[in-house]
Amino acid sequence: MKYVVVLMDGMADEPISSLGNITPLEYADTEMIDKLAPYSTIGLVKTIPEGCAKGSDTANLSVLGYDPLQYYFGRSPLEALSMGVSLKDSDVTFRTNVVTLSEEEDYENKVILDHSADEITTEEAHELILAVEEVLGDDIRKFYPGVSYRHLLVWDKGSTDVKLTPPHDILDQCIKEYKPAGINSEVIWDLMKKSYEILNHHPINEARRKKGLKPANSIWIWGEGTKPQLPLFKEKYHVDGAVISAVDLIKGIGIGAGMASIDVEGATGNVHTNYQGKADAAIKWLIEEDKDFVYVHLEGPDECGHRNELDNKIKAIEYIDKKIIKPIKEALDSKSIEYKMLVVPDHPTPLRLRTHTGDPVPFMIYQSGNELINKDNLYTEQFANSTGHYIAEGHTLMDYFLKRSHSPKK
Repeated sequence: MKYVVVLMDGMADEPISSLGNITPLEYADTEMIDKLAPYSTIGLVKTIPEGCAKGSDTANLSVLGYDPLQYYFGRSPLEALSMGVSLKDSDVTFRTNVVTLSEEEDYENKVILDHSADEITTEEAHELILAVEEVLGDDIRKFYPGVSYRHLLVWDKGSTDVKLTPPHDILDQCIKEYKPAGINSEVIWDLMKKSYEILNHHPINEARRKKGLKPANSIWIWGEGTKPQLPLFKEKYHVDGAVISAVDLIKGIGIGAGMASIDVEGATGNVHTNYQGKADAAIKWLIEEDKDFVYVHLEGPDECGHRNELDNKIKAIEYIDKKIIKPIKEALDSKSIEYKMLVVPDHPTPLRLRTHTGDPVPFMIYQSGNELINKDNLYTEQFANSTGHYIAEGHTLMDYFLKRSHSPKK
C-alpha cells in the first residue's frame, strides 16, 4: 500500500458573498476531487489544539502525527534544519521576514503593508539579508538567508521568553502596537529598526520600486524556538516517507522526523509553483523508488489568503486538483498499485481575515478499489461538517489514515 498526503495549506475558508455565499473550495472547478469524493471518507479534523499558536508549524506537525502539545519547538528551528544550519543546544532561533513597511519618519509609526514584500524573489532577498548580516550580525547573533521572504536569525544563549507577533497577523496595522515584549525585546526592536536604515534605499529595493514592486525595507523578527527533537517517522509509522515542499518549515519538519526532503526546481511556495515538478517527484518516489509515503505540501492557497486574492485562491485550489491530485492518481492507477490519498488543509486562512484560524478543517481519505460510499459525498467545508466524522485530536489523523486507529467519531 502506498500513502499520499496532499496538504493544501490554508485552503479552508468562509462563505463569501461575491461567490454566492459559498467558499473558494466549493466554487472551484475540482473535477478529480469531485470524482473521488463519493468513494471517500469525509469529515473534520481539529489540527490546532486549544492554546497553541495558529500556525503552519503547529498544524503540519499535527497532520504528520506529532502532538503539538508535546513536540512544539517553534517554527524557526524547523526552518533551520531545512536550511542546513547546525544548532547548538544553547541557540534560540527566530523567523526573520523581509517585509514592506510604510515610510512614516518614525519607525514605530509605520504600518506593515506586506508580510512578503510582494513575494520577493529568493535572489533579491538573499542580497538584502547578507546586507543585514554584514551590519547587524556578530558572534552572538547571525542572520541566514532562506527562500523568498522567509529567513533566519540564530541567537546564541537567546531567550524564548519574549512575545513576538507574526507579520501576516497585523497587515495594514501600525507596528507600535505590536512591539516585542519580554526578555531581549528592546534588542529585537532595535535590530528591526536598524534594518530599515540598511534596507530602505538598498539598490535592490530602489530597483523594485522602479518596477512597481513593493520594497523589502525592513526585517520582522518572530517565531522563536529551540533545537527540535522529533521521533523518527519511520519508527513511528513503519513507512519510508518524504516531504515535497518549497517551504523551509515543512522541509524542516520532514528532516527533523528523519524523512527525505525532495527539492523541486521552480517550486516557489505560491500559486505559481512548479506543480508538474512536484507531482513528478511524488510519482518517482512512490513508483520508481518504490517508497511508501509522500507528503506533498502546496502553499499557494495560504499565500492567497494572506494577500486577500480571491481569484488566485480559487486558481490555486484548481491547479492542485488538476496538476497534483489527478496525475498522481492516474500514475498509481496505471501501475495497478494499491494506495490511499489524504487531501486536507493544515488550517483555514480566510480571505476576510488574511490570517490563520484554529477552526477544524475538512479532510478526505480515498482508497483505491473502494466501492461507492455515498453518491452525494462532496469535499467541502460544509459537507464535511455535516458528516459527523470528527477527529478532535489532529495528531491522530495520521494513525487513522494509516489504519492504526478506529474510525473517526460519528
